Amino acid sequence: MKVIRKSCGPGAREAEGLAVIIDVFRAFSCAPLFFHFGARRVILEADTAKALMLKRENPGFVLIGEVNETPIEGADLGNSPTHIIQKGEAFFRRKTVVHRSTAGVAGASAAFKRADEVILGSFVVAGAVADYIKGKNPEEVSLVAMGERAERPAPEDEACADYLEHLLTGRPYDPVETLRKVVFQRTARKFLSGTRDYLPREDPIFCLQRDLFDLVLTVQGVGDRLEVAGLWGNGAGSFQPDTP
Repeated sequence: MKVIRKSCGPGAREAEGLAVIIDVFRAFSCAPLFFHFGARRVILEADTAKALMLKRENPGFVLIGEVNETPIEGADLGNSPTHIIQKGEAFFRRKTVVHRSTAGVAGASAAFKRADEVILGSFVVAGAVADYIKGKNPEEVSLVAMGERAERPAPEDEACADYLEHLLTGRPYDPVETLRKVVFQRTARKFLSGTRDYLPREDPIFCLQRDLFDLVLTVQGVGDRLEVAGLWGNGAGSFQPDTP
């Protein structure tokens, strides 16, 4: 298994083999919560106008989305795990979720055009993702750290790629050093400052938890849309489809 590291928008467009698109703050820390709270379908839509159109045409859909971190006007929620957790299961159970984000969702959409398989990556699902990859043993794995707005490397996404590489290859990984590199940097401090209600202080606390869900999120083409399939761990590296 060859592990290749890539970053930001260009990295997503160049991803080959099995691609893990990593967005820790916050898209792919949010995505597992949709399945945890029993969502029926999750649609990835990188185009803001199309995401809003899906919501208008289907008022019962839940639209979760942001543009450069600011919640989309007309969306049900921004891209915050804190706000998703506060809504809870009653808000998501058996619903269709439309998810739009500047870095993660756009990156997954770009990677899907070229890669053999696309998986959504973050710390909260990293262990399950590594087990899934080791079970498939592909020739090539692209770890794509999407970075800040898919334009600049972000320490939390690079750190998650470090952790995945550690789990896949045994490369050394220091969790304390990782926290030092992440929590004192701008990408975390903008949450911790508490100056914007759509960037809750609690978000980094959740997003930096490792291996909360034994869940793998794979991207699939369904007609002209991209949807996320949730595979729950069943022991010994075996994963079964989500059946909400």
